[in-house]
Amino acid sequence: MNLVKKIATTMCIALPALAHAGESVVKWHDFNDYRDVRASNQTKSSYHKSVAASFEKHMAKLAEQLPKDYKLNVEFTDLDLAGDVRYGGMDEIRVVKPIYFPRIKLNYSLTDNDGTVLSKDTDVELKDMGFMDKIKMGRDESFYYEKRLLTEWFGEQILPSLD
Repeated sequence: MNLVKKIATTMCIALPALAHAGESVVKWHDFNDYRDVRASNQTKSSYHKSVAASFEKHMAKLAEQLPKDYKLNVEFTDLDLAGDVRYGGMDEIRVVKPIYFPRIKLNYSLTDNDGTVLSKDTDVELKDMGFMDKIKMGRDESFYYEKRLLTEWFGEQILPSLD
């Protein structure tokens, strides 16, 4: 019973905070046109759906830091995931080495609750050539390096534009 009360209390505290969060809208191009979003041991379509869902969830999490009714529109124009897909016997595997660093190209706009554009850029290029030299924080999750790249960009580019 104590666990149920703790969960209920946490939800009562967390849900109002989420109600005051901003939102993100993510637009994708054809995954076949991106530099490297190759599946290793999955069908191409299910892997692309997994990539999109993971990135969209991460962008929504970042947008929670925005004020209520603010909207971050992100269009991924190119994506090069960390690592490279190689044949390993019968299977393909993604080999992550320092020379295969993550790269993301995107367009974005940040609008306030009136629809006024606060910040906009149509050619953002993100890359982390030293991605393996940094301390890896947290658990091992899908697309960790790309999410860290997006989080750093959000903290350096989006949050300062709120001032």
